[in-house]
Amino acid sequence: MAQQPIELILLKQWATYLDIPIWLMDDHGDLLFYNEPAEAVLGLRFDEAGRINADELAGMFITTRADGSAMPTEELPIVIALRGGRPAHGALRIRAINHIWRTINVTAFPIDASGRRLGVVAMFWEQESA
Repeated sequence: MAQQPIELILLKQWATYLDIPIWLMDDHGDLLFYNEPAEAVLGLRFDEAGRINADELAGMFITTRADGSAMPTEELPIVIALRGGRPAHGALRIRAINHIWRTINVTAFPIDASGRRLGVVAMFWEQESA
């Protein structure tokens, strides 16, 4: 495995200190890291999951719009940030690895350093029940 850019290493370290779920992907769409608060939402500890290839990742979660209707992959905030190179936000439902459905808000933004696209960071949190 190749050495990660220092910016991604520092982002991973930063995420370990936050109480909000954080998800970090590289510029190929591979999952590099998610923090402990994200583990509760995603249904699996990161040290059990490890790095996950983008192709595998697509099959691990079922994602819909917040109302339960189908959501094309290209509308996911993290995909918009990764492919479009711009921040994105949205509400959606995910069926986590433990098969529990959760409605979450996601804000994702690209990580660029000196003109190099490094990846994407997403912050997410569960919506409060009404």
